[in-house]
Amino acid sequence: MKSDVANVSLEEIQAPVRAELDEVFEELGRILLADVTLINDVSSHLLRIKGKMFRPTLLLLSAQAVGSVQAKERTLAAVVELIHLATLLHDDSIDHSALRRGQPTVNAEFSHEVAVIMGDYLYSRAIEQLVNLKSQDALEIMSRVTNELTVGEMREVLAYDGLEFSEEGYRSLILGKTASLIAGACELGALAGGPEWRDVMRSYGTDLGAAFQIADDLLDYTATEEATGKPVGQDLREHKVTLPLIAALPQMSADDRVVVESLMADPEPDDDHIAAVIRIVEARGGIEAARERASELANGAEKKLDRLPAGAARDALRSCITYCVERSK
Repeated sequence: MKSDVANVSLEEIQAPVRAELDEVFEELGRILLADVTLINDVSSHLLRIKGKMFRPTLLLLSAQAVGSVQAKERTLAAVVELIHLATLLHDDSIDHSALRRGQPTVNAEFSHEVAVIMGDYLYSRAIEQLVNLKSQDALEIMSRVTNELTVGEMREVLAYDGLEFSEEGYRSLILGKTASLIAGACELGALAGGPEWRDVMRSYGTDLGAAFQIADDLLDYTATEEATGKPVGQDLREHKVTLPLIAALPQMSADDRVVVESLMADPEPDDDHIAAVIRIVEARGGIEAARERASELANGAEKKLDRLPAGAARDALRSCITYCVERSK
């Protein structure tokens, strides 16, 4: 990508909408409040391990870039974060993950049953907020997004233990699992400026979201546990086939492939086995190929921003691209 921004921090990106993000966090607390003690306990746990609020940030920056941020946009930003949190709860329960962002997951702190039901609660509260806003456009966007999310999650189930899983299949997976919600957040923000901005912001978000997921998958091969808050090689441990491995497979020797196949067949591969596969993937060019694909998508996202009015919000959206793709380096 051509951006001159290097090592940009999320705090810098969020600066133009910092006050609005604080209000979104307060809005989340209001929306989650219930007359059931367990729901409130789980909600408090979720809010204590407050995430990066990246998707709400994108929504607010998109709104500011083409219009302005009003109460409606703050509620929509909260809705997007609720949907995101719901997917994380369900993912952690399915994967039996014990940590999220370095903190106990809801299924570890409470139970798998509570995690699943709480995810459903977040979805239902998000729908209520959308209905209350009386915006047909917002309802259409989020109904499409939640459907794409669900299909993407099902595609991920099919990707387990699938050494025949193709790059095209992977692309379809990440467009649903990750890019759909990021694109939806940008498109929701574009409503603040009128319908003429929806397509360009959705397209920007799609490219950004795909690059974001590839970079996230690369972290499994390149990062440390301290940096990610989850064990290194966790995707491989769970037999998830992502782009670095897909790209490396055609270049592998027969001996390399035996090592990979034995890991996929092992219900509990050890750290040495995982490290061996990571070395093979790197040696066969899988990591570099995935980085190149993320960079191509980043360039596509950046070109979309040329159509937006100049300003701090557009600059921050450009910085979001660097923030996403540089994480794996």
